[in-house]
Amino acid sequence: MAASQESSAPPLAPFRMEPRYDTRVWGFRDLRPWYNKVADTEPIGEVWLTGDNSLVATGPYAGKRLDAVFNEAHQSLLGPAAPSSASPLLVKMLFARQKLSVQVHPDDALAQKYGQPRGKTECWYCLAAEPDAAVALGLKPDVTLAQVKDGIQNGTLENSLNVVPVTAGDMVFVDAGTVHAIWPGPILLETQQNCDITYRMYDYGRPRELHVEKSLEATRLTTRAGKVAPTALADRTVLIDVEYFRVERIPVSGSRSSQSLRGPHEQFPGLAYLFAAAGSARITGEGFEPFDLPPRNLAVVPAASPAFTVEDLGGLDLIRITPNWPGRTA
Repeated sequence: MAASQESSAPPLAPFRMEPRYDTRVWGFRDLRPWYNKVADTEPIGEVWLTGDNSLVATGPYAGKRLDAVFNEAHQSLLGPAAPSSASPLLVKMLFARQKLSVQVHPDDALAQKYGQPRGKTECWYCLAAEPDAAVALGLKPDVTLAQVKDGIQNGTLENSLNVVPVTAGDMVFVDAGTVHAIWPGPILLETQQNCDITYRMYDYGRPRELHVEKSLEATRLTTRAGKVAPTALADRTVLIDVEYFRVERIPVSGSRSSQSLRGPHEQFPGLAYLFAAAGSARITGEGFEPFDLPPRNLAVVPAASPAFTVEDLGGLDLIRITPNWPGRTA
C-alpha cells in the first residue's frame, strides 16, 4: 500500500521559506550579521523558519502560510508513512541577549490532557558561542519538586539547575519534562515538535505570565537531556537521531544530488528541510524555477519532490532535518 500511496502523490518541487521574525523581551534589536534585520520596536529573539504562520517564498505556493500548504498538499509533502497531515516540526533560530525564563515543556500525554495535539521535545545545535556561553539543562541530582517550588517562590531556582557550557558545534537534546533555560552567549538552531507550549517557572521579575502549577506537573526530576556526540558516517555527520527528528550535517563539494542527500536508513522519500547554517546554495531541477538559499534560510523538500541538485555558491554548511516516525526508517 505504501508504494501506491507514494506514486499517487502529485509532484511538488522544493521551495524556500521566508524567515519570520518574532519579538521576545530577551532578544536582540540587531540580528546582523546573521540576518539583515534591525528591530523597529521590540527586540527579536526568534526567527521562525517552518512555523505554521511562516510564509512560503518561492514556487507555486509563494505567499501562502505553511500550515495551508500542509492542508492542501500533505501527501506530497509528507509521504505515505506520516501519521498525521500536520506539519511535524518547528525549526527556529534563537538569539538570546538576556536570560530566557526557566521553563519546562509538556510531553505528548500532558499536552493532550490540556487540549493540545502534541508536546514539545526539542534540540539545540549551537552555531556560535561566546566564551562563557551556557544553558541550564535539567535539575541537579537529588533536587526534589518541593525544592523546585521553594526556589520559584524565593527566587533561588537557579541554584537547583544543572549548568552546561556550550560551544560552537555542540548538539543539545532537551526532552519534554526537562527544566531548562538559555542564557546569553550561544546562537542556536532549534528543532522541535511543532508545538510552542512553554510553561514558565521563573522569569527574573519580568511582567509575564507564569505557569507554576502546570510546570511542576510537567517536570521530570531525571530526563535524557544533555549533549549528544556526533556520529560520523562516510557521507555525512549525524548530529542527533531521536524519536521525533534527525539532524545531519551534509558536506557539499561543488554540488550534490537529491538522491545522495537521503540516508541509507530511509526506506522511501519523505519530508526534509535543508538549512544553510553558513554560506549559500542554489537548488535546481527540472520542472521548477531555480532558487537561491541564502545564509540562515531554509528550504522545504517534499516527499514527492522531483530530482534536484544542491549547488554550493560559496562556504555552504548544509544542515538536513527530517522528522522521525515509525515506518519512515529501516
